[in-house]
Amino acid sequence: MGTEPTLTDKLFRIAVVLKGLDGAVQLIGGVLLIFVPPTIVTRFAHAVVTRDLLGPPTGALAGHFEVAAQHFVAGGQTFLIIFLIAHGVIKVGLVVALLCKIMPMYPVAMTALGLFIIFELLRAVQTRSLVLPFFAALDVVIFVLVLKEYRELRRQSL
Repeated sequence: MGTEPTLTDKLFRIAVVLKGLDGAVQLIGGVLLIFVPPTIVTRFAHAVVTRDLLGPPTGALAGHFEVAAQHFVAGGQTFLIIFLIAHGVIKVGLVVALLCKIMPMYPVAMTALGLFIIFELLRAVQTRSLVLPFFAALDVVIFVLVLKEYRELRRQSL
């Protein structure tokens, strides 16, 4: 018989599964963007902003959304597609490894998360993104949970 999972174990599993779902969405989104013409992105952004779905059309959130759409159309499309697909593949692969408790992959996952955190923060400063610092904070929480899980598994294997 196994022991009852601790709160940390449960949080770890939830965080890892959410990260896997996030990776799958990014992967699917990246693949879909390959086939979406930039004009559709521009039209979509304009429709969202003009219908006040992000607050007033002259508000900060609507402005950030418009800037992101313009950046995408102005050449950021290739970067975004590569970023989403690579990020998605890495996340899904690492999530599978962590859920299977493949010990050598824990340091790889922590390294990848650390790099994602640094990249997200640097990119947030560059683009003045409001969303990237939020994702970086989530990645910090997941990093801590992965580290705790890794330490616990190492302790159990001694």
